[in-house]
Amino acid sequence: MDHTQQERYAAAAQEDRSAVRSRISIPATLRPSGSKSFQTAVRDLSMSGFSATAMSRIAPRTICWLTLPGREDALPAKVVWWDNGLVGCAFEQLLEPHELDSIMARWNRDRRG
Repeated sequence: MDHTQQERYAAAAQEDRSAVRSRISIPATLRPSGSKSFQTAVRDLSMSGFSATAMSRIAPRTICWLTLPGREDALPAKVVWWDNGLVGCAFEQLLEPHELDSIMARWNRDRRG
């Protein structure tokens, strides 16, 4: 990521952090670098990142991959924090608004059956 991309990411991520958040619980798979993947529940999802359950501590700056239902590709992210069974991660690249909307719409549709 070049300096300009980093600045755009930082500005967009900061704006995204102040956005309204919804409590969710999307089943997913998380794989930290150098570890086996495990089942998790995404608790918060935004364009810049997510929080999810992680019973074992994951060190900040650890690269990880999040696989959500209905997505073929895993989303690369970096751990920002871990606290008492929850991990917070920042995506390496911001999700496009339509990607986030699609994930949330799919999840809401799947929950309704």
